[in-house]
Amino acid sequence: MGVKALILAAGKGTRMKSKYPKVLFDVAGKPMIEYVLNVAETVCNDKSVVVVNPDSYQQIKEHLNKFNVDFAIQESQNGTADAVLAAKTLLNNYNGKILILCGDMPLMTSETLSDFINKVSHDISFISVNANDPSGYGRVVRGADGSVLGIIEEKDANEYEKKITEINTGVYLVEKQELFTRLERINNNNAQKEFYLTDIVKEGCEVYVAKQENEFIGINDRKSLAQASKLLWLKRAYAFMDDGVTIKDPDNFYCDESVMIEPDAEIHPNVVLKGETKIKTGTIVYSGCKIENSIVEKSCIIKENTVITEAFVGEKSQVGPMAHLRPGTVLQRNNKIGNFVEVKKSEIGENSKASHLTYIGDAFIGKNVNIGCGTITCNYDGIKKHQTVIHDNVFVGSDVQFVAPVEIGKSALIAAGSTITKNVPENALAISRSDQKNIENWVLKRKKKINREDL
Repeated sequence: MGVKALILAAGKGTRMKSKYPKVLFDVAGKPMIEYVLNVAETVCNDKSVVVVNPDSYQQIKEHLNKFNVDFAIQESQNGTADAVLAAKTLLNNYNGKILILCGDMPLMTSETLSDFINKVSHDISFISVNANDPSGYGRVVRGADGSVLGIIEEKDANEYEKKITEINTGVYLVEKQELFTRLERINNNNAQKEFYLTDIVKEGCEVYVAKQENEFIGINDRKSLAQASKLLWLKRAYAFMDDGVTIKDPDNFYCDESVMIEPDAEIHPNVVLKGETKIKTGTIVYSGCKIENSIVEKSCIIKENTVITEAFVGEKSQVGPMAHLRPGTVLQRNNKIGNFVEVKKSEIGENSKASHLTYIGDAFIGKNVNIGCGTITCNYDGIKKHQTVIHDNVFVGSDVQFVAPVEIGKSALIAAGSTITKNVPENALAISRSDQKNIENWVLKRKKKINREDL
């Protein structure tokens, strides 16, 4: 028999105090609902259904266009039972079990959900967990024989009932027909006048007690949002460490789940790794760096506070501190990009370096090229971008401006302080300066003039 996921994502998240749908808030690198959909796709063998409210429908639908899901709309916020009923029409032709999940629980694992699905046999089953702090959840009330008498919603619990630490996680596995039969009998005789999904257990159910409380943290405010992100980042840090990566401070490690880090890489505190980033073996990334959708090859050193985006850093290269590699940057190998150097849409050949205070944009630079301090490629004329080409073994002195389009031949030397507007032949010296003129005793004469004027 199949299992189909029904994901409840219609809550407006008022405690987030935001105009954005709660389930689209980022948790450790991606919207929380994506974690739920990913785990649903792992443990279920049918198309998922997501229940949303009318205000967030379009935004959530557009964001989840990469997932194969159907959407049901809960027209008014009348409780969790009403949210499930909103999907009834979509489920008319489905025969099997329904796994009800909350769209704001990104920490659930496929291992726990698979074990739950495989072990329970009742028509109505749910996951509970023993919590140190049960606030925010419905409490599971058991009789003397251990059977479930019901679930008390957080909103309706009195002080005595708050002492109960076994909580309902909001995760159910239900037989479709029995589910909707019970839903039709639920009333809203409670303080909030809402129809609670938890009431379906009163006619009998099976409880699966999960081992890990943290898997079922529900995100209701920005504090729990931060808590969930921290737990995911820690989990990733420990997994990398188990695989041979040195994480200097797991509590300050910020890494998307799509990132790959090879053994013997070393990551220092407060590094942010995002997207399809790959860090190869032997590379050290020092504190304060952000690397996104980039490849950093073996044995590189990425120094403090460097930003690398959509770039390739070749083997044994050094970048930073405080350097910026923008999209389209390719460092071939053994390159040095120093402090306050910005590179954009440029390829830099093996053993070439720009050690400090330089902008390289829309350029091709060959092997063994030295770019002096303060060099700029003037690549934009106000309408179009133009390329600078610097061939192998060129030496560029400090404070040089290349006005693109311009090409520098092999082994040329560009004198410091030059503005290069024309191509430079191979092995040539290019110098573009105004003649220096020294006026002797000019300062003394000026001082005398000032003194006379003060009289």
